[in-house]
Amino acid sequence: MIIRSKAPLRLGLAGGGSDVSPYSDIYGGLVLNATINLYTHTTIEELPDNQIVIDSFDADCHKTYSLSKKLDIDGEASLIKGVYNRIMKDYGLEPRGFRITTYNDAPAGSGLGTSSTMVVCLIKAFVEWLSLPLGDYEIARMAFEIERKELGLSGGKQDQYAAAFGGFNFMEFLKDDMVIVNPLKVKRWIVDELEASLVLYFTGQSRSSAAIIDQQRANTTKGETKSIEAMHRIKQSASDMKLALLKGDMREFARILGQAWEDKKKMADAITNPIIENAFSVAMQAGAVAGKVSGAGGGGFCMFMVDPTKKKTVVDALKQLDGFVMPFNFTDGGAHGWKIYQTDDIRTMRY
Repeated sequence: MIIRSKAPLRLGLAGGGSDVSPYSDIYGGLVLNATINLYTHTTIEELPDNQIVIDSFDADCHKTYSLSKKLDIDGEASLIKGVYNRIMKDYGLEPRGFRITTYNDAPAGSGLGTSSTMVVCLIKAFVEWLSLPLGDYEIARMAFEIERKELGLSGGKQDQYAAAFGGFNFMEFLKDDMVIVNPLKVKRWIVDELEASLVLYFTGQSRSSAAIIDQQRANTTKGETKSIEAMHRIKQSASDMKLALLKGDMREFARILGQAWEDKKKMADAITNPIIENAFSVAMQAGAVAGKVSGAGGGGFCMFMVDPTKKKTVVDALKQLDGFVMPFNFTDGGAHGWKIYQTDDIRTMRY
């Protein structure tokens, strides 16, 4: 039997950073995000022998391990091992042989939540394989705990919930890691207009978000007034942008996007750099009206708001730089998995 799963990456539209502790624990966080048609992918194949084979193309790890209830976290394929160890521990399962293969549609460090989305995708594959009783909230919560607490990787909470639920979501982050996901029913013409008005550009520079997030956390812990006040405004921008989105007010959407980017740059020194600033300069000169970096900052993808009649001009200008423009569409569905049953004559799929 073969099990596959996929989970969508997300664009952080507003409020990003307010989902990171300790800010979310002290003040509460608000985030507006939406998933797009770029995915993480997982395949699990049952093996007859007593081996666990990992082929992680996103982590460039191709290893074979003896059958065990716990795999050592040694810096190689940590996300896969972390998920496997948690599943085995929580459900007291006997290990069995399998091959697991993973890959991403976007580069690591892209600012689209690739690592957290991969953890959700991995859990979904195990849920499908082992018929585990986990819903969207439980999968997202488990993914957060594995990545942030058990593996000790810095970051927030929005990515796991975006990947599990999919679509446009307004999220609330409260103390004790409580999260409330409010799915938004955005009219089709508004989604179409937003897609027509956005350009997604990869700077050509992947980055680790850990250092930026750690500085942001330190600023909150130390009570840095400038940074905390900027985060308050960023959090408020999520509520304001939600209203603009539901009304289809693209002018207000762009204004909030631009102001939130100015506030975000006050959160940590490494959020912007000459490569990002040059991309913004080129896009604005070509006709973009606002933009921001998706994710923690420092590299990855930038998104720019444009008048749809000027989109081609902006795209052509950005293509002259070292990065690339990524076409995309918004998507409704969250993580999902399916089984493929093999016989000598036929494969049948069940969704």
